[in-house]
Amino acid sequence: MNGQCPPLSRTLKHLFSTTASQCESLLYRCATTVKSLSATKKLHARAITSGFISNHFISLLSAAYAISGQSIYARRLFDELPERTLVAYKAMIRMHTETGYPRDALELFVEMHGESKFYADQYTYPFVIRACGVLVLLELGKVVHGLIIKSGFLSGSFMGNSLLAMYMNCGSRDGAQKVFDEMPEKTVVSWNTMISGYFHNNNAKEALMVFRGMVGSEVEFDSATILSVLPACGYLRDLNMGIEVHEIVKDKGVMKRLAVQNALVDMYVKCGRMDKARDVFDEMSERDVVTWTTVINGYASSADANGALELCRLMRFEGVRPNEVTLASLLAMCANSRDSKLGKCLHGWALRQHIDSDVNVETALIDLYAKCNIFRLSLKVFSRTSKKKTVPWNAILSGCIHNKLAREAIELFKKMQLESVKLDDATWKSILPAYAIEADMNQAMNIHGYIIRSGFIRKPDIVTGLIDIYSKCGNLEYAHNLFNGLSTKNRDIVSWSVIIAGYGKHGHGKASISLFNQMVESGVKPNEVTFTSVLHACGHAGLVDEGLSLFTFMKKNYQESLRMDHYTCIVDLLGRANRLEEAYEVIINNMPFEASCAVWGALLGACAIHENVKLGEIAAKWLFELEPGNTGNYVLMGNIYSSVGRFDDAERVRKMMDNVGLVKAPANSVIEVRNM
Repeated sequence: MNGQCPPLSRTLKHLFSTTASQCESLLYRCATTVKSLSATKKLHARAITSGFISNHFISLLSAAYAISGQSIYARRLFDELPERTLVAYKAMIRMHTETGYPRDALELFVEMHGESKFYADQYTYPFVIRACGVLVLLELGKVVHGLIIKSGFLSGSFMGNSLLAMYMNCGSRDGAQKVFDEMPEKTVVSWNTMISGYFHNNNAKEALMVFRGMVGSEVEFDSATILSVLPACGYLRDLNMGIEVHEIVKDKGVMKRLAVQNALVDMYVKCGRMDKARDVFDEMSERDVVTWTTVINGYASSADANGALELCRLMRFEGVRPNEVTLASLLAMCANSRDSKLGKCLHGWALRQHIDSDVNVETALIDLYAKCNIFRLSLKVFSRTSKKKTVPWNAILSGCIHNKLAREAIELFKKMQLESVKLDDATWKSILPAYAIEADMNQAMNIHGYIIRSGFIRKPDIVTGLIDIYSKCGNLEYAHNLFNGLSTKNRDIVSWSVIIAGYGKHGHGKASISLFNQMVESGVKPNEVTFTSVLHACGHAGLVDEGLSLFTFMKKNYQESLRMDHYTCIVDLLGRANRLEEAYEVIINNMPFEASCAVWGALLGACAIHENVKLGEIAAKWLFELEPGNTGNYVLMGNIYSSVGRFDDAERVRKMMDNVGLVKAPANSVIEVRNM
């Protein structure tokens, strides 16, 4: 026999003539090397009928059932063991990890090392490490890593790859990099794990750098490598790198895989190169619904409705049925273009195809009708959704904000909590603007407390939302305390803009300018929103020279960020200081684009304050042409005439308003009385 075991099937033919030791030998093979449920059951039956049952035999049976995937039988036998064995422990740890019960696997590992005083081996540790990664238990993972080093099992690439995956799953990029750097042998799996890990940990640039290192090390990549690299290129919109990867795989066997071709199409779509995406698409010999949907989504994202619909028709002609994701992409296109007519047609098609109850379609429909300002239809779609799914709730909350229904959004949010719907980051991004609009300090403190209790206070973007709420409530002390609580790396352009705007809104112009300077010194590049916030702050605080200096700095260093809002701020700033001629001659007449009604409105408002008829007439002339339905412009011009005693001209403006059919809206004030 030369030391070789006979096949298990041939051995089982003589099962009923075997002795207890032979049965145990066969069962040991089933428990350690040969995965055979039928053989395990036969041996189990033989043991029962022959009375071979012993602690060792039950432990082998438990292990054999575990390896065969029969978790219920395996666990029952394991729990009945008078004395648990190493073989049983190892098999149960593996089984629980593979069947989605990592916590049970870790509990058994701790029990095995503690009470039973058994130790894992190089075949068991990878499953323990995987369980730590799934449960994101970084500290326990580090302890297990230490045990592996102490046991001398770290040398193999399989163990190293398991550790890489665990550290990346736990978000410890430094830990993974250290393991990777110390690996004596790096396989393609090692490189793939690092590339995928960096990408999924929001570091796409590092993922591409690892890929470059892989290419330089001459390790042969596989399709998994490409499927990790291309999404990183798309995410970064790094077209050059994407083209380079395309060239590398063009003549390789992996290019024939549909998944790789789909990833190439997706990369070009995300890089905004529909022409190249279409070239890859047209060359494909095989296309699935993912291929078609990716290209349709590309056309939809670039607002090419004709291209998206034409491809959808071609897709159906070729016998590929659009799925829920395809329809959601088309509905998103309609929402962005405010095309409710086409959106309703697609809604009808979804009803006929019985896919209107899919959560992606429901969410897209809610968003469509909300953005088209047909909110009653959003509510109608929402009323038919499952009230236990988070995404439709997020969509309806965002829809409320879009339609200026902040109070309704808060009421819906309270109902969402009563339904015990799980909240996520998107929920808070949808609802926090409602609290900012309401600017109610009591509500702000209540929602702040709830965010702390629910653990979302650790999210920087949610903290930024709270800063905005407190700023709009006028409590700058609370807002600044939250801002100071953010680490330097988490103070992004949004958080800086919010705190700067908060101080500016409440007349603290110098504080806004100081914060702006701190932001620039910290290396955060200002954007158009930040500049608008600081210029508004200067205007409200009467800091004319500071505002003009900032505007000059902006034109010199951030010319690409100049927007109409910035010119409006400067006209308002100069107008408040009664430097109306400068606002008109220097700013408006030298703008690189046509002045908007907001710019002329700022000038007219300043003319009304300073009773400047000449420039007021110029501004009013433009405004009557640009927005003839705005009664405020007629009222302001009439007030300017009245203030200088030109009552006939004031009456003429009032008649102009009557001829257009406009009526001045009555003024109103709102107060909130509690407990009434």
